[in-house]
Amino acid sequence: MRGLDRAAWPIAALLVGYPLWWALGFGGLSVIVLAPPMAVILWRRRPIRVPRGFGLWLMLLAGYLVSALMLGEMPPETYGDFGAGRVLGYLMRLSLYVSLLVMVLYLGNLTERELPQLALVRMLGTLFLTTVAGGLLGVFAPNADFTSPVESLLPRWISGNAFVHNLIHPTSAQVQKVLGHASPRPEAPFEWANAWGSNVSVLLVWFVVGWWAYGGPRRRLAVAPVLALCAIPVVYSLNRGLWIGLGVASAYLLLRLGPRTRVLACSAIAAGTLLFLLSPLRGMVVQRLDNPHSNDIRAFTVSATVAAARTSPIIGYGNTRNAMGNHRTITTGRTDWCDGCGHPPLGSDGQLWHLMITQGFVGAALYVAFFAGAIRRHWRDRSPIGMAGVLVMILTLLYMFVYDGLVTPLSLYLISFALLWRNSMASGTA
Repeated sequence: MRGLDRAAWPIAALLVGYPLWWALGFGGLSVIVLAPPMAVILWRRRPIRVPRGFGLWLMLLAGYLVSALMLGEMPPETYGDFGAGRVLGYLMRLSLYVSLLVMVLYLGNLTERELPQLALVRMLGTLFLTTVAGGLLGVFAPNADFTSPVESLLPRWISGNAFVHNLIHPTSAQVQKVLGHASPRPEAPFEWANAWGSNVSVLLVWFVVGWWAYGGPRRRLAVAPVLALCAIPVVYSLNRGLWIGLGVASAYLLLRLGPRTRVLACSAIAAGTLLFLLSPLRGMVVQRLDNPHSNDIRAFTVSATVAAARTSPIIGYGNTRNAMGNHRTITTGRTDWCDGCGHPPLGSDGQLWHLMITQGFVGAALYVAFFAGAIRRHWRDRSPIGMAGVLVMILTLLYMFVYDGLVTPLSLYLISFALLWRNSMASGTA
């Protein structure tokens, strides 16, 4: 972005340049690549400011370090060998946690001159446009994929790991039989369809702030057609968590906006709802609600995760595990004669459950306290950025029940947290 201070270029490279990172195979791991230059910038401007609630995140990180002691242990009713894959997954998550901590401190220690708040919001809005384009690609070219340079360079024993493969192999969509037949669920330019759902809702919030609340006539004119295009992959994602999140966001805005703005918001929501009901997209939503096939899978995985976490409630097990059996059978894993016997790893159905298996109930509580504390501290900030940031914190706590925050969602949650922190420093309430 022209005119941007040199110190702010790492975050511009992360957000505006994200499509390139995705094509190279770094995608959500790009923040790990950019964390070192951010750390150098921080080191040169000591002393470093820290946000309120920072101690909770440090405790969460310290707990994850301690949880490494349990990597070789197995909870009851789980299976799997202790090997390189488990260690690799742990180290990747640890690197991400540390990099995100650096990123938040970096954002909070840049001045308004170096990185204006509106510039950061507009970068997120640009990534929203990229996400909409990726969603449309997933709908109309669901089988598009390619081998990234990173994937080509890595040894097979690393690139073949399922978790790593999702991160480094660019694909436009996950084709699943959610409705009883093969249908695409957009995921480009992110790692999973659920990550796309979480990210598009968060980025939508910042797009509206940057293009409508702080936008001129030309930007405001673009909002309606962009949102209409966004509705297509939002519906095709078949993502009930995303749909609920959008409903919560609408209710939040109607609650917090002033009387005049509330009338405008109600009119926009009503018009959008009417257009949707008259469109062919309505039928897909009805089909999805009539096919809640994932409910039993989630119930089994969540209950098995909680049971495993009870056996190590303080520090967890450092990484995910696989449960024996599934919601249909005691058979463990997929076989040639039972292709319905597979199941997702424990902790893969939401960040709350992921933290329970990896860091115990203590880690889960620290995560909740960190984001809930941000809501409490910034609730009175009625600026567009303040209200949008609080909304993202609410969505973060909502999505922790259904979405894994790793990899890219957590980056966007914490950038939103940093926007709130920077706002409070500008107003003198930090």
